[in-house]
Amino acid sequence: MARKPQPNTEAVLSAVLDLAAERGWRAVSLADVADRAAIPLADLVEQFPTKGALLAAYAQRIDQRMLAGGSEPGETTRDRLFEVLMRRFEAMAPDRRGLKAIAVGLGDDPAAVLCGGRRFLRSMALALETAGLSAAGLSGLVRVNGVAAVVLYTLRTFLDDDSGDLSRTMAHLDRALRRAETIAGWMRRPCCSPTPSAAMHNGH
Repeated sequence: MARKPQPNTEAVLSAVLDLAAERGWRAVSLADVADRAAIPLADLVEQFPTKGALLAAYAQRIDQRMLAGGSEPGETTRDRLFEVLMRRFEAMAPDRRGLKAIAVGLGDDPAAVLCGGRRFLRSMALALETAGLSAAGLSGLVRVNGVAAVVLYTLRTFLDDDSGDLSRTMAHLDRALRRAETIAGWMRRPCCSPTPSAAMHNGH
């Protein structure tokens, strides 16, 4: 028997983000997504059984784009981490309206927040490994939570950043990283080589 073709993930994610921007996240159903993406609902549900699965697929896409550029070994740890995180924000920039609607909607959905939170921390571990900072052990846990706080702190600025070059986001992220380095010092101890292949191996 021929294997059934999988739904086009890019088309599905575009449908999700467009619908969220138009209607709000809570009002979007899987049937809406299937209709907008022009695929049978049964095919969509086979690959993405829940709205949380759709968000996980989007997060994976952003992770891949974040990892794609690696990092330059000659830079400081903070500079490397800044570049990796900005690459993440740049990958999300075209989807800002939909993401803002999703962020608002998730505030009323504890289960989605919990699942999304675990996925988000894995993404932050990937960012650290790409920048040459270990995410392993207790010290790694401190780093993961530290960079997560930096990104969440910057996210509000990013979602409202109407500058063409994300200059407001860049400035906010730079300040947040410098403050985190000064207060906690968790960026001063690089523990691994900044290579994307190692990051992807440790993350997935």
